Amino acid sequence: MTPTDDRSGAAVLAGGPAPRSVRKGRGGRGVPLPLLVPALIGLAFLVVPLLALLVRAPWRSLPDLLTSAEVWQALRLSLVCATAATAVSLVVGVPLAWLLARVEFPGRGLVRALVTLPLVLPPVVGGVALLMALGRNGIVGKWLDAWFGVTLPFTTAGVVVAEAFVAMPFLVISVEGTLRAADPRYEEAAATLGASRFTAFRRVTLPLIAPGIAAGAVLAWARALGEFGATITFAGNFPGSTQTMPLAVYLALQSDPEAAVALSLVLLAVSVAVLAGLRDRWMRAA
Repeated sequence: MTPTDDRSGAAVLAGGPAPRSVRKGRGGRGVPLPLLVPALIGLAFLVVPLLALLVRAPWRSLPDLLTSAEVWQALRLSLVCATAATAVSLVVGVPLAWLLARVEFPGRGLVRALVTLPLVLPPVVGGVALLMALGRNGIVGKWLDAWFGVTLPFTTAGVVVAEAFVAMPFLVISVEGTLRAADPRYEEAAATLGASRFTAFRRVTLPLIAPGIAAGAVLAWARALGEFGATITFAGNFPGSTQTMPLAVYLALQSDPEAAVALSLVLLAVSVAVLAGLRDRWMRAA
């Protein structure tokens, strides 16, 4: 026990307050100032910019700014593309998460690393990679153009592809973690009753992991809604077809800062709504 602890204990036993340099934490233990001060600075670093956005918001002109045709166009496109990207992520991401969680195969660690790579990859690099793969002269895109006449770059479909590329890892990680936590004996019991592996997955596993799928889908949707770098690189910034909300914020910041703040408030409200929807998940983790 340190001298500080002795003084703190003596003060408490005597009925007096604890020293100012010590704050009670979980379990009644003190929080040292060398940890408390940096923690408060870090909290302020994260919170103050958001508060500044609220303070500087043009509240009087906000209704007019948010009801303009350009804003609704960008908002509608953002919601449609983010939802479509989430749907794509669900269709291919849930089976991929099941494969990583339930099947032993050589190189599984490498596959998991490749799946999570877009999480740390700069979005602009992801956009360039998509161009090299799915562009008109890309290694896959040239065949799509030649055989099916499909061109993805600088189209609304390209926005969906770019958003799915950066958002799907959030879904895969969430679902894989839920699958690993789920008891596999339920699937084994279904197999002993004659159910195929796919039937066991559809009738037993999916209901068990539904909360994890929902949480991963919400995270993927929020990430897709806020995507900027890969979208502008792969799909461009064309109003009405590829200009999503983040791109509209960037464009408005150069000519109309008040409109940029108003658009940012919309995305901030969406982020708060996502956190509110997942509050039970975070509370359980705490």
